[in-house]
Parts: sequence; C-alpha cells; structure tokens
Amino acid sequence: MDKIQVTIMPENLQVEVEKGSTLLEAAQAAGISVKSSCGGQGTCGRCAVKILEGNVTGGEGNLSRAKREEGLILACTATVDNGPVTVEIPEASRLHEHQVLLDDDEEGLIRESQLDEEGTDDAPMVKKFQLTLAEPNMTENASDFSRLSTELKGNLDVEEITISYEALKTLPNKVREQDWKVTVTCLLKDDSAEVIRVEAGHVDTPPYGIALDIGTTTVVVALVDLASGKIVAQSGTFNRQATMGDDVISRIVYTEEEKDGLEKIQKVVIDCINELLDEVYEKQNIAAEDVSVMMVAANTTMIHLFLGIEPMYIRREPYIPGAAQYPVVKAKDLGINIIPDGEITSFPAVASYVGGDIVSGAMLTGIEKQEEIWLFIDIGTNGEMVLGNNEWLMCCACSAGPSFEGGGITFGMRAMDGAIEKINIDKDNDYRVSYATVGNASPVGICGSGLIDCLSKLRKAGVIDRQGKMQKVDTWRMREGDDGPEFVLASASESGIDQDIIISEADIQNLIRAKGAVYAGIRVMLNKMQLPIEVISKILIGGGFGNYLNLNDSIRIGLLPDMPAECYEFIGNSSLKGAYKALLSRNAFKHCIELGKSLTYLELSDGNEFYDEYVQAMFLPHTDMSLFPSVED
Repeated sequence: MDKIQVTIMPENLQVEVEKGSTLLEAAQAAGISVKSSCGGQGTCGRCAVKILEGNVTGGEGNLSRAKREEGLILACTATVDNGPVTVEIPEASRLHEHQVLLDDDEEGLIRESQLDEEGTDDAPMVKKFQLTLAEPNMTENASDFSRLSTELKGNLDVEEITISYEALKTLPNKVREQDWKVTVTCLLKDDSAEVIRVEAGHVDTPPYGIALDIGTTTVVVALVDLASGKIVAQSGTFNRQATMGDDVISRIVYTEEEKDGLEKIQKVVIDCINELLDEVYEKQNIAAEDVSVMMVAANTTMIHLFLGIEPMYIRREPYIPGAAQYPVVKAKDLGINIIPDGEITSFPAVASYVGGDIVSGAMLTGIEKQEEIWLFIDIGTNGEMVLGNNEWLMCCACSAGPSFEGGGITFGMRAMDGAIEKINIDKDNDYRVSYATVGNASPVGICGSGLIDCLSKLRKAGVIDRQGKMQKVDTWRMREGDDGPEFVLASASESGIDQDIIISEADIQNLIRAKGAVYAGIRVMLNKMQLPIEVISKILIGGGFGNYLNLNDSIRIGLLPDMPAECYEFIGNSSLKGAYKALLSRNAFKHCIELGKSLTYLELSDGNEFYDEYVQAMFLPHTDMSLFPSVED
C-alpha cells in the first residue's frame, strides 16, 4: 500500500504509515503514547493535536469549543490520505510514565512464616542441581540423557524426568565441556520434572522467576531469586494498552473494531513486559536464560489480551469469558523474554469481571482462613471485592469506571509528575487552594487520590452540596464553563500547561457515580447474607491506587464504610504479592485454584438490588446518614 510520511513535533520524528492510517496510529508507530481513553472512538476528546503542515481527513469528535478555536483536532479520527503531514502533539495530550507502586522491601514482600504455611521449602516451581555424571565407556554406553536422569533421580522424588528439545540439543556438548560436570535447571511438577537448561560445570547462579502483575493501568514485574526466596529487583510502568482505551471495555471494543486489533493489543503489552524484564535483568546483571518461570496475576480481560484469547464475549450479556483457568504456556510461544522453554502460569479467574488478580490478592490476605468476617477490596478502574470467612466467600465487581484513574474527568490523569494528589481549600481565605503534586512538579492535572481528596474538601468548604451540585460561593475560582459550573484548582500562571486546571460539576457527578458503585457493591453483598456492615472486623485495601487513598476523605465522600481506622489495612499491590507467593510454592498456587472455585460470584446487574443501593449512594456521603455517623453534615 501507499506510504505517507508523518513528522511529529516537537521531537521532529519521522515515520511512514499506510495511507488511511490515523494520526493516533502514526504516533504509536513513532513510540509516542497519546491519551485515548475511549480507544480511538472520538468520544473522550483527549488526543487533541494540531496540524502544522499538510492535510488530513476528519479529526472531528468530542472537542471543546476552546480547543477547536485553538485549531486542535482529534488524532484518533484524523486520517492521512495525502502526504507529507507535520503534526504537533501538545504535552497535555501525551501519556507519560507515572507513579507505580513498588514494595519498599525488595528482600521479601511476604513474611517467611506466611510462605512456610504453604510448604514453600518442599514445593518450589524450579530447582537447579549441580551434577557429576558417570563417564561412559565401551561397556557402560547409556545415552547422555539416561546418565543425566539417573543422577537427577537421586535428587528428586519423581516418577518421570523429561528434557526439552532446546536443552537436549545442547546436552552432548555441555556434559563433555567440563569433565561430565553439569548444572541443570528443572521445572518441577508433582510427579515429574522437565530439564529446560543444561550448563557446563558447577554453576552457582541461582534459578530465577518473575512475578508479574498486569493491571489495566500499570504493569509491574518482580525478579525473584527462587533459591533464597528474595525479590532482587523490581520495575513497573503504565500499561501501554492505555493508548487503545482507558478501561477493559474500550480495549475489548478496540479488538473488535480495529483490523488485527487483538494481535496489536497483545503485542503492545508483551513489548511492555519485555522492556521491564530487560530493566530488572540489567539491575541484577543476569541474562534472560537465567529466568525459568513467570507467574502472572491479571484481571480476566487483561489475561485474555495477554494470551491472545478472544475477549469479545466478556462485554456481551451474559458476560462469559473464554476460560476461567488457563493453560501453562511456553515463553517462546508468546515471545516473552525468559528462557524459551520457560513456563508462564496464570492465576485462575472467577468470572468476567473478577479475575486472577483478585484470587491472588485474596490468597495473600488469608481471608478464607478467618473465623471473623473480612472484606478485601481492590479499587481501580473497577471495584472488585471479596467478603467472607472460613465458612463462605462471596465476590463481585462494581463498574466504577475509569474516574479513579483520571478517565472521564476534564483534567483527570494518572499519577504522573505534575498530577495533583493532595488538596486543601481554605474557605476563610477566598477559598484558596493549596496542593501537593507527584514529583513536586507544576500542576498539569489531578490523579485519583487527588480527586477523592478534592471531592471531600469541596464538600467540607461548602463549594458543593450533598448531591455534588456547586453552590454560589463568593470567589473568583467559581465560574461558568463550557460544560456548566466549574471551580479553578490552579490558575494558568501556576500550572505547567498554561491553562487553568478546573474541576467541573460534571466531573463531580462522574466521581460520585464511581464511589457510589463501590459502596453499593459492598451493601449488596452484605444484604445477600442479611448482615449489617458492623459485622465486618477488617477491611483490606489492595491495589496501587488504593495504597494512596486518604482514609478520612474516602469515608467522608462515602466511598468506604464508616469504620474505625484500626479496622482498615492497606496491603499495597496484593496482585503482585500473591504472584510472588505462588511463584515460590506450587502448594500455594494449587490452593489458589481451589480458592477461585470456592468464591461465589454475585452478578450485580441481575435484578434491581444493586441499582437501588446505587441510587442511595449518589449523595455525599449517602442518603442514609446513619451509615456515616462520624461524618459531620
């Protein structure tokens, strides 16, 4: 097909794309991540760009009048049919690296006692053995692999030992390089072992594994020394699939409507993972061949996109995934940068919207072993939660939408440098706004934790009422905008984008809908069991976003139940920590499979109960103030 040259400014990057490609696709080809919450449907208005030279077709969509007057168009709906074209991508339209939650203790995310409970010492996924084989002669002429198997059986209590094709090809030379001394890496099953690597001599390098969390928003890897059980390096970044949609639904739509959409979106996340792997390998000074296994925790849609499984029916009633348990895959089949015969194992899902990340987190908490009733919540693009104890477990997923990740909010953004993450409003000083930003940079937007803080502080200062409606307060910050009333958080002179950073009444309504969905989900599960909220003895908050929540503000707006602070525990990236725990113990992973099967999934869209609770939660903090006795009116 005809190729057209596109130059992207201010980098002056030149790429060639096929005629009819969108400017969004051109930016992706140049390695520039552009905001596209809607997955290229032209509805979010975030991929605004300016044509400097040349002509494009289209570019219409949901753009404010102010942006149109600036000469901006939408990259996702603008196609290049004639070239060359020069386009400027403003800073406000770009996705940048953002705050990713990594555990401070790289020497071990889980207490040793927790690991021992699952039998880590006697059930690892991988082991390395230093062996000295009997040298053959004319009378002792067994094959090289037979000699290797004989020695291994003295170290392993298994019925069968096999060897991968790649390892077998190297075996004859490796055993002879250093006088029949070799080091072999074995993948271990309950009754079998597979040799996947043969090294000449007695090598002291330990076996390594990767714990991987594929979130809708972020991707995080942890490199684990499987001999010591310690995490030796970590790395994380934003999920590059965000350029194809902010949430799981928009990404599924992308696979349906884009040519080769599933293959493209799968490649994006695999490339992202491989970049992170290269980073941790460099930190530890090891090679990809030193890593034998990968344990993956992800929500149901993310694991479908990672493995290349058709995700279409996840979003269509009756919302059925392709599978809830996933086959073990060889790294070479996915193009993952570990040893080619290394195994990639994925946590089981429960349903279309309760995935392996929640099973991983639930296993980490030990909720299924408790006599008291616990609640585990992972708040992000969706609000998934597990309620129960050692007698019963119930789970559900609330369609909170992308608001807590900055989606659907005028100046919403992820936790990148310049994102407002804390806010205070002084009503006695002309409603002066003070704030803290990620990286202490000039403000360019507001991230999820800042949005919750903002909603709480706007209510406390009387700027909004209990319905989220803006009040007529005497300050220059209150004004009428294109979409109705809005409040200025930072003026153009102090922002990093030469624009006033505002929050509108429409933004506030989106946030109230998101918080209302989470709280309604909690109420519905309790109602199903005919239990009051006071019966919960502990609430565990997981996820990167959850880790940055201000507890008081979250209660004040009605996102979380009004319970004493000592009832709450923030457990960080529970998905990654669970993957780490399972990586070190086959018993722990087998327990996860049974745990996934034991969770009773509650479909909130079935019937009117969720809707009724949701409507009641559309106030700050709630219609029923008796549920929030600590919150002053």
